[in-house]
Amino acid sequence: MATEERRSGPDGVETVDADDVDAADILGSAIERREDPSLLTGDAEYTDDIQLPDSAHAAILRSQYAHARIEGIDTSEAEAMDDVVDVFTAEDIDVPGNLPTAWDLDTLRTVDHPVLAEDRIRYQGDALAVVVAEERYQAHDAVDRIDVDYDRLEAVTDPETALDDDAPVVHEEEGTNTAFDWEIGDADETDAAFAEADHAVGIDVTNQLLIPNAMEPRAAIADYDDSDDELTLHMTTQNPHVHRLLLSGVIDHPEHKLRVRAPDVGGGFGSKIHHYADEALVALAAKRAERPVKWQATRTETYLTDAQGRGHETHAELAVDDDGTIRGLRVDTAANMGAYLSTFAPAVPTYLYGTLLSGQYDIPAIHCEVSGVFTNVPPVDAYRGAGRPEASFVVERIVKEAADAIGMDPTELRRHNFPDPDEFPHATPVAMEYDSGDYDKTLDRALDLVDYDEFRERQERAREEGRYIGVGLSCYIEACGLAPSELVGELGAGAGLWESGLVRFTPSGTVKAAVGTSGHGQGHDTTYAQVVANELGVDYDDVDVDEGDTDALPQGMGTYGSRSAAVGGSALVQSARKVVDKARKIAAHQLEADPIDVEFEDGEFYVAGAPDRSMGVQDVALEAYLAHDIPDDIEPGLEATTFFDPDNFVFPFGTHVAVVEVDPDTGEIEFEDYVAVDDVGNQINPKIVEGQIHGGVAQGVGQALYEGAEYDENGQLVTGSMQDYTVPKAEHIPDMETDSTTTPSPVNPLGVKGVGEAGTIAAPQAVVNAVVDALEPFGVEDIDMPLTNERVWRAAHGNGGDS
Repeated sequence: MATEERRSGPDGVETVDADDVDAADILGSAIERREDPSLLTGDAEYTDDIQLPDSAHAAILRSQYAHARIEGIDTSEAEAMDDVVDVFTAEDIDVPGNLPTAWDLDTLRTVDHPVLAEDRIRYQGDALAVVVAEERYQAHDAVDRIDVDYDRLEAVTDPETALDDDAPVVHEEEGTNTAFDWEIGDADETDAAFAEADHAVGIDVTNQLLIPNAMEPRAAIADYDDSDDELTLHMTTQNPHVHRLLLSGVIDHPEHKLRVRAPDVGGGFGSKIHHYADEALVALAAKRAERPVKWQATRTETYLTDAQGRGHETHAELAVDDDGTIRGLRVDTAANMGAYLSTFAPAVPTYLYGTLLSGQYDIPAIHCEVSGVFTNVPPVDAYRGAGRPEASFVVERIVKEAADAIGMDPTELRRHNFPDPDEFPHATPVAMEYDSGDYDKTLDRALDLVDYDEFRERQERAREEGRYIGVGLSCYIEACGLAPSELVGELGAGAGLWESGLVRFTPSGTVKAAVGTSGHGQGHDTTYAQVVANELGVDYDDVDVDEGDTDALPQGMGTYGSRSAAVGGSALVQSARKVVDKARKIAAHQLEADPIDVEFEDGEFYVAGAPDRSMGVQDVALEAYLAHDIPDDIEPGLEATTFFDPDNFVFPFGTHVAVVEVDPDTGEIEFEDYVAVDDVGNQINPKIVEGQIHGGVAQGVGQALYEGAEYDENGQLVTGSMQDYTVPKAEHIPDMETDSTTTPSPVNPLGVKGVGEAGTIAAPQAVVNAVVDALEPFGVEDIDMPLTNERVWRAAHGNGGDS
């Protein structure tokens, strides 16, 4: 597969105005995002901006304890307050009221997840009661008047501790905290590989729990019309159609009478994929009150209740020969699942993790075992990267340790184990078949940009001067656009992972594109319009994009896993091509030619050999709707819908390099350089690609150095606000130079691979490897994330880096 190069330079990709770009060049141009003016001027409509007439406001009583029996709930004081419309608890709900898990495993222990706790509390923030009042502050005041009698129980928050025989049991009826045991790969082949290898290198790594921090906390507004049983829910969601399907079962409301709409959504990072109790409770409240009900989470609520990410404790071993050949990899992980199994939670530490443990390397034998563990923390599910960052961290940390153990430069050990470009598609021993790749190119480019050889010389001189600088590499691989649906169904998915796209001409020649994805900051309005304009040969400004509304398309699967361009964009491509095929027949009829003789280029149909006999596609659209003179076998109108189901995942890859200076006396870390060279396939809009890389790296650096959810021995969240949970600011993010190569994917018509999670997957291990490299003279081999000043100082002074 051919690889092209695209250099952004230190000042980034320069945007261009769409009016200055020829229609033929619109795909691949860094045009300005059409979403930004409304966002920058305050004209965007977020959920809490929606003001429906006669709206009431909901507030939710949440448990102050992490584990307790509920002895009683007294709501009488709240009910007696002025302007309180309704108060209800679990005993007042006469619907199924259990949140589903939409991914099954053979060994999965499926436990009930009630929308309101009735007998037992299993994490701090578990919902107990709902108050509906005329004003928001009144609802919150009334919540404070509800009295709950708790019988507190011991809690457990660490997955390894939860597996101990004497650990508190989260779900007493199960008799164990093991949610599932899962494995992939051949244990016997892996054992044999270790027996034959010259060296075995081991490492223990923690991938800490992370709290999502989207700009907009979750919110929902439900509006119920009892005259026709129509229920509309405006909410912060990444997948409206999936939410509609799941919610219809939870609240026992007919799916065809339920509309879910995502207005502008202020980020998600995975946390708005999942079905929470809150939107079900708001919907139930609206049906009970027979008037609109709004709920807006506070930031404190999101810290307590949003599905967290990561939470892995892993022991890994790598078998390697003296010449650097990797023979095998063994991985044993305890994955924190939280108190309940969230929507797609079982897939994250299994099929999105174990299947990526080959990284960029040709590893003949891999065996991975994962124990999913119930604990007294909020449910753990997908967070930007979802399993892929955890896998890449394990692989890239142990490859660095292996290189150190055998005295080989880490760049050479990596290069020695890359598959050749002509060996793609490349099958791994953990069920994946990589679509295309040229890993040497991204590594070489990254090393050139940091001047790697010169750095090593400079590093030696710095050490002689008592300064400690280090370089860390991360050669990552990612799987995006999970597919095909038949395969994911066999793996346990409770849904297909196709995507739908509709392309419709209006009689005046403008175009409506509707997609089943749901953007929340990615720039879909821009990129999808570029895709459709390119296919149809119309002006970019003539294309309008609609998504995030179950009334706009029959079905859709949403936005997550960097799938939107690869699957949703491809659905639009195929629909646009169907439209062109139909338009060609109408144009041929108008031009009195055989359709086989009619060519299409840049929005014009013309007869081959007679280019003056032509007709624009927008003129054809008018004729299609007039239907005065169209072929007998052609229906009026000009639109098409596609359900695109790819044959395989797509696999972006790249190399990130961090260069840092560490002060061992203070533990401070200062970035000297950060380089990101990514291959995400063909780029629809290079500026948007660059922005996704920047944002992903920022979150990856946040995990490496600053972020981490911490709980005390009672399961109380210690990092419950931004005062305690360190979200990095702009000043904490390194200046970065982005660059790319382009290796198109053969599995979709756009040749794209996905970019939304790349930086988050690549950055943590690049930073940790750099810090460990800087502290090599102190004998430091590992430091647990986040690399706080104290942990770095302790590691440098022989006091351990895991506290």
